[in-house]
Amino acid sequence: MLLTSIDPFIQEFERQFNRLARQTFEGSAAVMPMDGLRRDDDVVLRFDLPGVDPDSIEVTVDRGVLSVSARREEELGENERVFVRERPMGTFTRRVYLSEHLDSDRIDAAYNNGVLAVRIPVLERAKPRKVEIQRGDTKAIKA
Repeated sequence: MLLTSIDPFIQEFERQFNRLARQTFEGSAAVMPMDGLRRDDDVVLRFDLPGVDPDSIEVTVDRGVLSVSARREEELGENERVFVRERPMGTFTRRVYLSEHLDSDRIDAAYNNGVLAVRIPVLERAKPRKVEIQRGDTKAIKA
């Protein structure tokens, strides 16, 4: 009886909370946190995507912009009903502008334990290199 009497409140709470969550999280980087690190020969970007079906992840590159999209969907049983939702659901996209020193033709990605790792090789011309010093003939000056 008590649950029945507050049921309209829960439904309104759900509706308002879901509306606010959609407004807050749509396109938000906080939904897909990222770490970036530089190695000698490549750049690695790691995106946290817990609870995401790996088949829903898409990584694309277009004119120097890396886009990562993923979809998280709620799976509810027949007798289950959400009354609080803090985990954002839906499709999320994160865009990263790539430097011209990165080889966007050789990007690879792997998804493991809820983390998407995208590896972007550094172009040969942008890698650190040692410059050889030319030595000329030195002659002693006679006084």
